[in-house]
Amino acid sequence: MIPSKPLLTMEHISKSFPGVVALADANLSVLPGEVHALVGQNGAGKSTLIKILTGAYAREGGDIIFNGQEVNFQAPQQAQAHGISTIYQEINLVPLRSVSENVFMGKEPRNRLGLLDWRKMHAETRKLLERLSISIDVAQPLLNYNIAIQQMVAIARALSFDSRLVIMDEPTSSLNEGEVETLFSIIRQLKAEHVAVIFVGHRLDELYAICDRVTIMRDGRTIEVCAMNELSRVELVAKMLGKELTDVRQHGQTSFSASAHHADERVLLEARELTRDRVLQGASVAVHAGEIVGLAGLLGSGRSEVARALFGADPTDSGQLFVSDRQVHFRTPADAIQARLGFCPEDRKADGIIPYLSVRENLTLALLPTLARYGIVAQKRQQEIVDTFIRRLDIKTAGPDQPIRELSGGNQQKVLLARWLCMNPQLLILDEPTRGIDVGAKAEIQALIEELAEKGLGVLMISSELEELIEGSDRIVVLRDGQTVASLPRSEFSQDVLMAAMAQDSKPVVSGRQDEVQHGEA
Repeated sequence: MIPSKPLLTMEHISKSFPGVVALADANLSVLPGEVHALVGQNGAGKSTLIKILTGAYAREGGDIIFNGQEVNFQAPQQAQAHGISTIYQEINLVPLRSVSENVFMGKEPRNRLGLLDWRKMHAETRKLLERLSISIDVAQPLLNYNIAIQQMVAIARALSFDSRLVIMDEPTSSLNEGEVETLFSIIRQLKAEHVAVIFVGHRLDELYAICDRVTIMRDGRTIEVCAMNELSRVELVAKMLGKELTDVRQHGQTSFSASAHHADERVLLEARELTRDRVLQGASVAVHAGEIVGLAGLLGSGRSEVARALFGADPTDSGQLFVSDRQVHFRTPADAIQARLGFCPEDRKADGIIPYLSVRENLTLALLPTLARYGIVAQKRQQEIVDTFIRRLDIKTAGPDQPIRELSGGNQQKVLLARWLCMNPQLLILDEPTRGIDVGAKAEIQALIEELAEKGLGVLMISSELEELIEGSDRIVVLRDGQTVASLPRSEFSQDVLMAAMAQDSKPVVSGRQDEVQHGEA
């Protein structure tokens, strides 16, 4: 029986960054021996809350009580010393060191002479890995092993601290099905030993299989806390997205028109059954000329992974890709650009803009090979192009030589769009094109996307906003756990249908019939 007195209580936690409120009155309570799910879309505040708990960030308000004592950790090492271990999605170990050194880093056993006791360290590491059903040479450098093994080593390190609370951030992202079940066995073992686990994840099957309760976050706030078995999958999705199950779509919430676009029969791009490890497990999508196809799904469903695979940024294990009815294999983004594809990534600051370069340099980055001869850029031609697109997209800038980092988010996004439009593409892949920008810029970009489609450009648009997908798309393809589970024509769009397709554990099909999605056959 799980005790009723919390092991961890975080109340009224607040945190701001310049121009952004990351947390506002966020709460989290975890019981001893409980597996507690922490869920929410990008920007919900999950990572910030965890970093405040572990001392990576300083909180601006609120209280934290752990194991009966009020705490205010100043660094992750301090939290670790008090019994809180964190396993991050991005493995933060040292590849050139041995497996044993990584497990015992900072607390290496020593003999009576003060020297490293390698025999004991190797033996203890092997014992910890045996709990995870892993048998490897622990004296080998960590980089000799694949990502799944490295993830298990990170878990073994957490177990070595005899922690009271273990935080797992997307722990299954690099594991196959057998390894996931092994991990779940370890979690159940920890639970039996009254060790609590905070499980940050997005795969609904896994959440419902292993978690006792769930905390749902949205926009830096705790929205709801309840037992997993008291919340249906569709209800969970609705709360994460901020929707009511009875919502009826209202027109006019975006700057897209209410009418369909005039797509022709020409298929610009088609992907069939793309697979990649556990990230993509049969993703299919097609885009016609003059068509806007929305790509829907929860965080972790494989939306961005599909976009990156289509653009040659990530390799695939299997599947087929066709551009204008010709089968292609993009080894690099340069191959996709050659085929007249453009891609605006989700994180424009990390993967899109080069902050210390100018607007001019950022805008013409992809075009440089055609503007340069013998390594010298034709500056007059470059300037003409930049002036044209600054004017055409109404980019608010002090001038082409202004550093792009000084522009607003909406104007940075316009520069990225201009980067591809100056290449005269036939298809644009837009991953969250209006995220994090003001209402005015958002309306301008939505209107521009629609204008491009009217002129015959194909658009694949990823968005977490259901209204944007419903009002802006001619078709919506729904992904769940890396797999295409529905392809819906405009006549069948509704928030309820989309949420049901995102949430339900069911046999995937790509039918357009609404009744199939609603009754779990899609």
